[in-house]
Order: sequence, then structure tokens, then C-alpha cells
Amino acid sequence: MEIERKEWTLEEYVHGGVPTSRHLKLRTSSMGVSGGDVPDGHVLLRLHWLSVDPYLRARLGSQRDGLYFPPFELHKPVTTFGIGEVLATKDSSFSVGEMVLNTIAPVSEYSTVPAHALRKIEIAPDSGVSALDYLSALGIPGFAAWIGITVIGDPKPGENVFISAAAGGVGLVAGQLAKLKGCRVVGSVGSDAKVKFLKEEIGYDEAFNYNAETDYDAALSKYFPDGIDIYLDNVGGRMLEAVLNHLNTHARIPLCGMISQYNQVWTERFGVRNLLNLVGKEARMEGFLLDWNRFGEFVEEMTGYIKQRKIVSKYEIYHGTESFLESIQSMFTSSNAGKVIIQVNEDAKA
Repeated sequence: MEIERKEWTLEEYVHGGVPTSRHLKLRTSSMGVSGGDVPDGHVLLRLHWLSVDPYLRARLGSQRDGLYFPPFELHKPVTTFGIGEVLATKDSSFSVGEMVLNTIAPVSEYSTVPAHALRKIEIAPDSGVSALDYLSALGIPGFAAWIGITVIGDPKPGENVFISAAAGGVGLVAGQLAKLKGCRVVGSVGSDAKVKFLKEEIGYDEAFNYNAETDYDAALSKYFPDGIDIYLDNVGGRMLEAVLNHLNTHARIPLCGMISQYNQVWTERFGVRNLLNLVGKEARMEGFLLDWNRFGEFVEEMTGYIKQRKIVSKYEIYHGTESFLESIQSMFTSSNAGKVIIQVNEDAKA
């Protein structure tokens, strides 16, 4: 049995700016969806949910600077993390009907993938954990927040924590983790509505709209009269430079991402001018990727928080694989509040 499926491919590398329809194309192709079409060691999936994350922008360019993720191949499918259901399998580790996390999910409803790229998940109604949690608080954004705040930041009760891009997938979890450690938490976001959301729904102590309070140095003086102990950097650029003027002694700066700089080639990015402050304040600035040796520890801790409702998530849901281009563009316009996710089909299991 064959079906027609739509999938997104990269047709031209993005060398500057936001991806457009010139770079990404929605292609239609035929695909076999019977058991006989599945190679040994592979699993046929129907995808229900797909994750859209800022790091994808780095893989859409041909440069290997910055995040050092390998670029997607031209004329090949773009892949991300997804939640799907097993339709057929040629691997004894998986059974038809099981729900899995796919770490190399093409942006398409159907895919055949190697079994080693899958992990079983439990989304029973009484489990306290939803499918969407595996793409947010229990997924890459949550893991990044946990590494940045818990491992590198090592927060102490009463410390002052600043988080940029605080209403995004990483920022939402990071702020809640810092609050659970007894810290005072302030976030920067791109709209007044997000400021209200962070304070009223997520539990941030303060937040400010960087599009309204454009003098970042003055804003940080206002919100951090006693200085900054931990800054989880998601944006880089002018905000990072401003933060360096407000550090306390032995401050920690986990570098998670720099979304304000992703759309420029490295020679055109903002150059931070006051790095000497790190010396005088005996501060530590550390970039990080995900330490998979600690993933089990993270899952155990985060699952407990989710089940106890100590960590909550918010989602910006786009519908259908056709919305992928729109969804990835949205991350560079400050229009989203929460983790960006695509609901692939109407009957997606949550």
C-alpha cells in the first residue's frame, strides 16, 4: 500500500536573515506504509507532534560556526524531534501502537526510521505526563534549562537570576527551576503580554519588555539593584553586553543560545566589548551542549516536578506540516509565548 506524503526539504542554504520559501520547499512523494516496506531494524511511524526549536536555524545554513551542528543536506528532508505512533516494525524492541519519541523526525506525517533513533514514552491519562511534555519540559528545551540552571548555574537560595527569551521553551522551564531553588527570577521578553504572562502564570518575580525598555543597562539597574548572580543567556548581543555590567562577584553565565545573532554571518554579529568585567568579578561564562550522560537524572527530577505541577508548560501550536515554515519564522518575531509545536494531524494523541 502506498500513500502520498508531504515533507519539507532544504533546497538552498540560508546565509543571512530568516528562512523563506526560497530555502525550504514542501514536496510531495509516494511512500509504502505496509509491513513489507519496512527494512530490518527500522520502524514505520505516523507522526502526531513535531518540535520547532531555534537551533534548527543553525542547521539551515552551510556554516559550521557558533553551535557547530552539522548543516542539513541540500534537497534532503529537514528533521527535528517528534512524537509518533508505531504502525509497523522490523525491530523486536517496539510494538505496533506504541508511542515513541523520534529524534530524527522528518517534517512529515509518515516516516520510516532506524529503531535506535526512537525512545518509548508513556502517555497514559493517569500518568500526569502528556505527549507534549516530551517535546518541552521533558524534552530538549527542558533538558537545556536544567543543564543551564541546575548544573552550571548551581543556584543558591536568595540569588538573583536573569533569563533572556524568558517566554520561550527553554526560558519558561529555566525560570521555574530557579524559583524552585529559592531564587529571585527576572526575565526579558518581547511584549507586554508576555511580561504579564510570566508574572501571573509562570511565577517570575519580575519581567520587562526589551522592545519598550530599550536601554538595557538602565533596565538591569532597575530590576537588579543588588546585581546578577546567574544569567541564562538565550539571546547574546546587546543584552549579554549589558548583563556584564551588572554581575556580582562569582556570577555564572551559562550560554544556552544567541537567537539575536543566528540570522547574521559571524563577521556581522554584535561584538561584546566589556568581557574584562568577567575578570574583575571573578565570573564564569560557559557554553554548553546537552550532556546525555545526565539525561536519566534530569528525567527523574523533571518528571517529579511535572507530576506535582511544580513545572508547567505553555505551547504555541501550529497545525499541519504545511505550517512548518511559518512556525520557524515565528521564533524570530517575538510573536510566540511558549514552546512552538506542530500538531501534525487532527487526531493527534496528547
